[in-house]
Amino acid sequence: MDDDLQLARRASLTGAEVGLRYFAAIAGLRRELKLDGSVVTEADRAVEATIREVLTAARPGDAILGEEGGQGEGAARRRWIIDPIDGTALFVEGDDRWLVLLALEEDGEIVVGVAVVPAKGRIWWARRGAGAFEATTGDLDAARRIQVADDDTEHGLSLVPALIDPVTGENTVPYRPEVVAGLPPALPWQLHPPLLVARGDRDLAVQTSGQVWDFAATSLIVVEAGGVYSGLAGNPQPAAGPSLFARSADLRDETMRLLRG
Repeated sequence: MDDDLQLARRASLTGAEVGLRYFAAIAGLRRELKLDGSVVTEADRAVEATIREVLTAARPGDAILGEEGGQGEGAARRRWIIDPIDGTALFVEGDDRWLVLLALEEDGEIVVGVAVVPAKGRIWWARRGAGAFEATTGDLDAARRIQVADDDTEHGLSLVPALIDPVTGENTVPYRPEVVAGLPPALPWQLHPPLLVARGDRDLAVQTSGQVWDFAATSLIVVEAGGVYSGLAGNPQPAAGPSLFARSADLRDETMRLLRG
């Protein structure tokens, strides 16, 4: 039987394969809008259904929360959290930066996190207390341990998903205009910014909105890489609302003071 991390990786990669099939035929994929105005497609639902099938077969007593399917019945102390396609707006535009995110929450704490970028053939994972790792999807055994940047070096800020809509390029930050004007220009990003923080390529990533499934997996990956994660109010557990990923607590605290004025 798979342990929880092995299961999370297997479920994520199985879902990623489904997502890639839809991505290859993106021109013919029908797009819909949810009540919140975000884009959803058949691909989102198919990826989530596939991941749910893998998890249910292996852990029938666990609860599962998914962005598209909501939460079903299961053990209150163990909950799998699925974002089947994080970045659907990118996905439908043929942009290869979309992700599959999966996390396991146990007694209110994220203990396993997996992030797959299927179109780039990359995977990241973390288990609480055991570090964070990166590999190609075709060779998990050749994984390398990743670590956030040292405090005495500067790798820049990555604020793109928070401040700039990746498709329209419009400013989406809800903070005061004078605060936004004082921030450095957004840097180009080829990978999801929290993952760039985890691997030491960025110092900071801010996402001004999202749900628990947007942050559950990446929050643990950044923490296990030596960084910090919190909501804007300082809550270390992923939840709906703004989130901040930083290489250090000092940088996190300084940024929170700036954004909150």
